[in-house]
Amino acid sequence: MKRSRFTEEQIIGILREQEAGQKTADVCRRHGISEATFYQWKAKYGGLEVSDAKRLKSLEDENTRLEKLLAEAMLDNAMLKDVASKKW
Repeated sequence: MKRSRFTEEQIIGILREQEAGQKTADVCRRHGISEATFYQWKAKYGGLEVSDAKRLKSLEDENTRLEKLLAEAMLDNAMLKDVASKKW
């Protein structure tokens, strides 16, 4: 997945500019983003504070790490079942 040029703090700042009354097209043009990107950010970060966004990011990272651990454990378990089921 491509890494964003903008941090969570910057994204929330951009969303706040539009909430303050500026037109969406003007905000997008000034920051060099598409309106689709803006609305994706709004769906994800709309209504969040900076501290909430940092917490969300840390939870997403932890979730990814735990999913990898679970996948490895399931693979090991399947391998052990396969070895145990074979007749010697």
